[in-house]
Amino acid sequence: MSGFTLVEILLALALMSMLLALAYGGLRASTRAADKGQTVLEDSSRIRMAHQFVHKRLNQAIPLAYAESEDGTLRTVFEGGAGKIRYVAPMPGYLGFGGPQVQELELVSSENGRALVLSHALLQGFEEANLYLRPPIVLVDNIAAGEFSFLGRDENGELTPWLNTWDDIGSMPESISLGLEFNEDVYIQWPLLTASIRIDPAALKGSNIGKPAVLHESYSTAIQDMIKKKREEE
Repeated sequence: MSGFTLVEILLALALMSMLLALAYGGLRASTRAADKGQTVLEDSSRIRMAHQFVHKRLNQAIPLAYAESEDGTLRTVFEGGAGKIRYVAPMPGYLGFGGPQVQELELVSSENGRALVLSHALLQGFEEANLYLRPPIVLVDNIAAGEFSFLGRDENGELTPWLNTWDDIGSMPESISLGLEFNEDVYIQWPLLTASIRIDPAALKGSNIGKPAVLHESYSTAIQDMIKKKREEE
């Protein structure tokens, strides 16, 4: 009886090894694609929820004072810088109760770059230390760079350029923007967030109270024009 030669057996083993290697490579590639797809879905959901949460909180910000000077002449209703803002707004029922809350959004260092975190405390009987009684809530992380910016009005009632700091703590900005850039391993971009303060324009700027408001032909159009300009600058 004739059988296979050693050379034929070795060739068969070599071919089988090549086929197994190709099959394993295809399986590994498909597994990686599935894992990447799952990661993209998770990132997209997490970023979308954080974006919606922050946008709604800023939309609902109200000009209530949470601090004042010793003589009572200077009240603080909003503080803002490139890396942190503090304001008063209602909270969702699952995060807070008891009325308006002082809320602080801050970009802080984390293990994966930077993170956007939320701290909050009741406005009634507010003390700054109350903001930090509990660990902050991490809204989104893996941030490479980010900053807040603010839109206000000048002495003539005209919209100012976007500002990186808000110096008038006794008044609210017209609009607040938050731009974020994520690390390379995050495949989803942060949509430019621009939230308008939904209150009477007279309450936005204390110096305008009792004076006729100098407004553009359309407030919403003016805001959209400023957003467009900000995007073009970026």
